[in-house]
Amino acid sequence: MSEKKPYVVEATFHVRYAETDAMGIVHHASYIVWFEEGRSHYMRARGSSYAEFERTGYYMAVTEVHARYVKPAHYDEKITVRCWLEEARSRSMTFAYEIVNPAGEICVTGQTKHICIDKSGKIAKIPADWLAWMQ
Repeated sequence: MSEKKPYVVEATFHVRYAETDAMGIVHHASYIVWFEEGRSHYMRARGSSYAEFERTGYYMAVTEVHARYVKPAHYDEKITVRCWLEEARSRSMTFAYEIVNPAGEICVTGQTKHICIDKSGKIAKIPADWLAWMQ
């Protein structure tokens, strides 16, 4: 039995100067921001947006972030963020990421875990239509 391949979305852009340290190496916190860009791009590629999800009265709060730094990225290098939905449950989602350089070498891998909350901040079920759409 073959395993279903995930729907992977890629966002490519140049490393900006503000994202680097004095040596021109990307600061570790920038990769977390790029994970968010990957998630946003993922939702747009699926045909909607996180902003649209929020308009329904729900939010996906980050509960956990994991990043494994493999190779540094540098100023003005063109990098690609790959993002896919790794797991979806009734109240939570886990996204996975790879950030690669122009040679296709992995710079960072990671995951973010999210819990659905309503406007009052209480944990809520992800609306069924959104859950089905994301999968």
